[in-house]
Amino acid sequence: MRLTALATIVLLAAPLAMSGQSTPDDQLPTSFVHNMPIHMHASKTANAGGGSLGSKTNGAVLGVDSLPNWSSYFYYPGVDSNGGPQYTWQYTMAGNAPTARNGVDQGGDVQFSGATTRIGAPVIPVNVDLRNFDGTPRYVNGHRLYSSATQFVQPVLNSPVYSTSIFDSGSQPTQFADAVHKAEFFGKAPDDWHTLLLPRVKAAQTMVLIRGNYRFALNSDGTCCFYILIDENAFINAFFPSSPTDTSTPIGAAEHSGDIRTRDMSSFLFNNALLYVGSPSNCCIVGFHTYDVEPGSAANGFREKRYVLNYSSWVTPGLLGPDFSDITALSHELSETYDDPFVNNATPWWLSPNGNCQNNLENGDVVEGLPNSTYPITLSGTTYHPQNESLLQWFAGVTPSSAVDQAYSYPNTSVLTSASVSQQVHCAGPLP
Repeated sequence: MRLTALATIVLLAAPLAMSGQSTPDDQLPTSFVHNMPIHMHASKTANAGGGSLGSKTNGAVLGVDSLPNWSSYFYYPGVDSNGGPQYTWQYTMAGNAPTARNGVDQGGDVQFSGATTRIGAPVIPVNVDLRNFDGTPRYVNGHRLYSSATQFVQPVLNSPVYSTSIFDSGSQPTQFADAVHKAEFFGKAPDDWHTLLLPRVKAAQTMVLIRGNYRFALNSDGTCCFYILIDENAFINAFFPSSPTDTSTPIGAAEHSGDIRTRDMSSFLFNNALLYVGSPSNCCIVGFHTYDVEPGSAANGFREKRYVLNYSSWVTPGLLGPDFSDITALSHELSETYDDPFVNNATPWWLSPNGNCQNNLENGDVVEGLPNSTYPITLSGTTYHPQNESLLQWFAGVTPSSAVDQAYSYPNTSVLTSASVSQQVHCAGPLP
């Protein structure tokens, strides 16, 4: 296994406050991650003139066995990771190109179908088995430390992620990530252009973690677990296969069983499983999207296999504050996967209103933690909280925006009201 860069949701925790000495030293109070402060930053005005989106598209990335994808570009003055001037920024997105007309790309370069693309979307619940130092099952007050995610599969399937809702980026109800994607190319794509997920529930997998690599908080009745905090490195090692033949991890087992395929967009669903970096006080990563790389074979023409996937936690309402709950993480990761499936779409350096400084096309990271960061949608009597997303026009500095309603964020178009301002390396300041 070769792990690519991860695109994550990161929240910052309050200082650690342990309760009583009668509890194990790795048990945390339930309030530890509640109302975590989000780093904020004042918004800036867009550069005069702004950037522009390219008019041509290209076919899928060559030499790769993965989900359907297409490529294009935008123009916007900026600097690369080393500070070198760059004006043209290429990107790859999931699905088929939106600019196709009658089977021929408007730029005249490549043959395409402008109709709906349907992508398999396995949902794999991952149960977490917390073990003692010696690897034996662990019990606290007579209750085994074992956290199940299976009960959240049906709510996820019923949510706007996989079920349809009404959005103004198209004339027909559609899924959340598709609605965001259509908003970016509103007016360029035909109304029947969609990138839809076809969910299928697959066998639950189990992640085994050894004591010392996790912390936990119990439910009010003493059962496991209100949430689990997991060391990021331990999580990565337990999640991804260590070799092409490794079936001991959730991803490795799902690949070898055929439950996930290279042409899929796979979601591994956890129950309040949050990651920390180094120390529990440096948390929390609530999800990431990436792909697992495996070698090709004669059967696929020796093309590199890329299994595009995400880890996302179902979040109990109130655990992380009033807004971040249920499908917030999953909607964030899937929307980012649409716009950056291979986690390599570079952009000019940008500084978002929440203080994030990055140079990649991660549309959820721009909005996370902002006021009104989620967009409540009620389906069949249940209210879900998908996250609002920034749009391609925000990264490309398109002024005014060419997206639906001249928006820079969607579905709530008021979260971002102007385009990104190109920054110097590591956001040392706006470009002169």
